[in-house]
Amino acid sequence: MTRIIGFALVVAIAACNNAANNNTTAKGKTQTDSLMDDVMEGHNVAMAKISKLHQTKNQIQQVLDSISKLPADAKKNSVRYKALLDSAFNRLTRADDAMEKWMSEFNMDSASNDADRRIKYLESEKGKVSAVKDEILNSLNDADSLIRGH
Repeated sequence: MTRIIGFALVVAIAACNNAANNNTTAKGKTQTDSLMDDVMEGHNVAMAKISKLHQTKNQIQQVLDSISKLPADAKKNSVRYKALLDSAFNRLTRADDAMEKWMSEFNMDSASNDADRRIKYLESEKGKVSAVKDEILNSLNDADSLIRGH
């Protein structure tokens, strides 16, 4: 949690101190400002779902624990559902790990003195965080469907 608060603080400070670039948009924002906004929007959408992701993982783990306590015949009948739950749990874990990895590798000030390199970096990071966001949202959606549907 401290790491998330620290990251949010760095984002806020960087947004206030973002170096200007001559490629301004109609709203007065630079291309780098707009790209940084897009990157942060992807980050914020994904982070808003992290608590739900952890709750869903816990819920799946509880179901898996319950299945492991069933009598042998009931366990046998639950093999397919257990495999789906294991897969959903693993997918949620990978999504969570991807977010952690992206946050630890993201460099808020990368190439801040070189507008062209910064634009390329932010475009790349926008794609990365978008993929992480999609992974989080899709894995949550699939896990929720699995839990509700059974």
